[in-house]
Amino acid sequence: MKTCLITGASRGIGRAIAIELSYKRGEISKFILVARDIMELENTKRLMSLSPNIETFVMDQADLKQVEEQLGIILENNTIDILINCAGFVEPSSLLETTVENWESTFTVNVGSVFLITREIVKKMKSYGGKIINISSTAGLGARPGWSAYSASKAAIINFSLTLSEELKEYGIKVYCISPGRCATDLRKKLAPDEDPASIMQPEEIAYVVNNLISKSGNSLDGQNIVVRQQINEKII
Repeated sequence: MKTCLITGASRGIGRAIAIELSYKRGEISKFILVARDIMELENTKRLMSLSPNIETFVMDQADLKQVEEQLGIILENNTIDILINCAGFVEPSSLLETTVENWESTFTVNVGSVFLITREIVKKMKSYGGKIINISSTAGLGARPGWSAYSASKAAIINFSLTLSEELKEYGIKVYCISPGRCATDLRKKLAPDEDPASIMQPEEIAYVVNNLISKSGNSLDGQNIVVRQQINEKII
């Protein structure tokens, strides 16, 4: 039986993944859900299957000291077989309006905390193998005027994932990167506040892809940036 840790599990794609896997992946006997909002984490838990054991941890990924402390508690009592890095942060602004604080906060949550969480878990995972799935974005694949900090951070996650896939092969660890296009999340509302959420991809569609990657059929897809998006009007994602 396996243990799965999901960051950003309080809403959006992270929540959808937690729900999907709890019903579809019977081999996962325990879920560890991580996010800043304990109330929303508990709401996610209520929507999941009752079969697996589910634990929730409050973790602000903008605070790397807190991340390290909470990870110490989690890893003291758990062996993580599947890691899904889904938490994200965005405060979109143009180059001339982006503050150093904004840039640093974006990279701390979207890149720094992913590095730290992954490194600490791999210290144990390397002895038994596992799977790591990082959620990036198509914003990391091309120019996004007004989103420079966010786009650059997501480009970093794509390269980080590709590099880890090669680096961790010797330990039997498979690493995947998923880059969703326009998806109806709270983060997307910040990027495109006037967009109709019902007209774009839903978080459940990303969760379906994650479920497939965790299955044996996903074993041949590691080391790739997997783009998941609608084909209509993708120039404006």
